[in-house]
Amino acid sequence: MTVTTVQTQPIEGQKPGTSGLRKKTPVFMQPHYLENFIEAIWIGIGGVAGKTLVLGGDGRYFNDRAAQVILRMAAASGAAKVIVGQNALLSTPAASNVIRKYKTDGGIIMSASHNPGGPKEDFGVKFNMGNGGPAPEGVTDKIFAATKTLTEYKILEAQDVDLSTLGTTLLGAMEIEVIDPVADYADLMAEIFDFDKIRALIAGGFTLRFDAMHAVTGPYAKAILEGTLGAPEGSVVNAVPSPDFGGGHPDPNPIWAKDLMDVMFGANAPDFGAASDGDGDRNMIVGKGAYVTPSDSLAVLAANATLVPAYAKGLAGVARSMPTSQAVDRVAAKLGIDAFETPTGWKFFGNLLDAGRCTLCGEESAGTGSDHVREKDGLWAVLFWLNVLAERKQSVAEILADHWAEFGRNYYSRHDYEAVDSAAANALVAELRGKLANLPGTETNGLTVTAADEFAYDDPIDGSRSEGQGLRISTSGGGRIVMRLSGTGTEGATLRVYLERVEEDPAKMQDDPQEALADIIAAADALAGIARHTGRSDPDVRT
Repeated sequence: MTVTTVQTQPIEGQKPGTSGLRKKTPVFMQPHYLENFIEAIWIGIGGVAGKTLVLGGDGRYFNDRAAQVILRMAAASGAAKVIVGQNALLSTPAASNVIRKYKTDGGIIMSASHNPGGPKEDFGVKFNMGNGGPAPEGVTDKIFAATKTLTEYKILEAQDVDLSTLGTTLLGAMEIEVIDPVADYADLMAEIFDFDKIRALIAGGFTLRFDAMHAVTGPYAKAILEGTLGAPEGSVVNAVPSPDFGGGHPDPNPIWAKDLMDVMFGANAPDFGAASDGDGDRNMIVGKGAYVTPSDSLAVLAANATLVPAYAKGLAGVARSMPTSQAVDRVAAKLGIDAFETPTGWKFFGNLLDAGRCTLCGEESAGTGSDHVREKDGLWAVLFWLNVLAERKQSVAEILADHWAEFGRNYYSRHDYEAVDSAAANALVAELRGKLANLPGTETNGLTVTAADEFAYDDPIDGSRSEGQGLRISTSGGGRIVMRLSGTGTEGATLRVYLERVEEDPAKMQDDPQEALADIIAAADALAGIARHTGRSDPDVRT
């Protein structure tokens, strides 16, 4: 086996976003494209010589080929060992756990999360640090800088490594250990939750349906929900990971998980429904006839955390991304614990978790997690809900009603305008940004603007500052509008509009959040000129 030094040149546009680099799969398959970015990672983290890494992905198209390239490049650059999930599969939270459990120097996760997969769809690569969390901005800035200057990369000329068989082998001088992708994660879940209580709940006739959406959590859910906890076979559907996610969109929301929603709102619905996404870090929770928004889910879990063994002593604090509803803040206030507001991107929770300042954290985009790993974790959230249901012996709808009666209801919705012309999206944001200073005190659609700014975050742990994190407008009556451009898409720009209103009187609570938010929705369009800039009268997705 020979180490070859390949001459290359910088490739434009390899700037990592909040979750690594995501592009269309054919882009990653271009000559030198993947290799350049991997070499930039090596440079950005100070080299891999002598280091131990973790490697895995969500099984999307090109996952298997990319894994072989990454292994050969790691061997060529002197890595000591790579721990790989069998068949190059590892859910994102499972990868974070493996990094932490075996005290490795970090890991590479091949995923584009909830984005579609396939020969013409999306692929992604990100680096996670030794704490198991996504690389912070200081490291991704170094990686991006390297993409603009590198002129060569090293790769080992070798046959493909057999990643289907568990065990240890050598690639050149580098050790490769192929592990069961589920085992370590399942052990961790058994330490956190009361599996005996959940098992008894299911044995007593409680029914559930988990939709793995043809993605990576299928094997995990089959092993834990059907295997360990005794849910009947077939409770987990779409459980076999597919390179194109069965031709679907592996995003666990009411639009893309419509089959699950139809079942849960139909006749003879199971007691509990859930779904997870492409790489297993997101979740959707549904009761019989009751959809739980991600923001409400975070708040409910925080309010009931002491029912779970791992959190029985209480929470150190909670954290949410800025666009996420303020429902969890209301819980934190009553519990007398800190509530942190961070920019979007799980890496911003890492410092708070590592410092012991918060225990639970979440994002409105279906991400919930805790200090057990440094990623959001879809199946963990499902097990958390099952543990709470087993303890409270109520339905999901009853738990929600009790929560709103105690804490008030934060009506909340996110409107996504996808694949918007980038120039038009940027013009919208720039125009609204220019208005912010003069908005307080003005009236729009019967609502008075009480505050308006662009969110900036000062990290309380390391003192770093992150600016330009979204435009915020608060209105009378507890209303809030947030707008930002998302970094998770691969085509055009995605404009996300977050809408919120608080109702504290149970007698005035409405069933339909869109109706409850009608004034806020109209005000958002009037203030930002959404229809004028995008040419669209409605969003592509409402969640």
